[in-house]
Amino acid sequence: MDLTGRVAVVIGATSGLGRTLASGLAAHGATVVPTGRRAEQLPCDVTSRESVDAFRDAVLARHGHVDILLNAAGQTLKCPAQDIAEGDWARIFDVSLTGTLRTCQSFYEPLKASGRGRVINIASLGSYLAFHQVAAYCAAKTGVLSLTRSLACEWAKDGISVNAIAPGIFPTDLNRKLIDGTPRGKELLMRTPMGRFGEPEELVGLAVLLASDGASYLTGQCIGVDGGYLASGVNS
Repeated sequence: MDLTGRVAVVIGATSGLGRTLASGLAAHGATVVPTGRRAEQLPCDVTSRESVDAFRDAVLARHGHVDILLNAAGQTLKCPAQDIAEGDWARIFDVSLTGTLRTCQSFYEPLKASGRGRVINIASLGSYLAFHQVAAYCAAKTGVLSLTRSLACEWAKDGISVNAIAPGIFPTDLNRKLIDGTPRGKELLMRTPMGRFGEPEELVGLAVLLASDGASYLTGQCIGVDGGYLASGVNS
């Protein structure tokens, strides 16, 4: 579980779960390069191939290698499916799914050169289930799950493990207004056997495992950290 000497790039680390995961990897010894569109240093816009490649080159110039890539950038939109504008649909896919592909492609060679490359994608409960009026987000995150599996199979020969984490309900700036004290939030709690929302720090242990030698034979998997949400049927 020791990440000393490894360089970890965390995409979407300026807020939310990405920020906590970046801090967690650093606490376990990794040299972490956090980035996002709002980053003061080494910014990266995952919707731009040029931005992603320039960021990669800057990381390599500064640190010489990359061992871990964690993709946490994402956007959501609450809107009835019949009313979603094509532009909004495309934007969510461009950030959450195509953006993940861009960063994985860009960092492929450094991760291969590492000899113990690790990719950790942030999927979602929406990768498995439909959530009311967030069809674009759920479809994009389903794509992230499928992409994780495909890359894991293709890149295993290159010494790169590719896995995903599917967080349960974790209040963040992205979703807080939808779940804090709302009927939606109450239903989500009712469907969660542990009866509470997650704390961001509760994702760190799994992220560190997936980034470490402890997961050397683990690839193509998506692990839920969800208080039992995906396992539950009737809770009362």
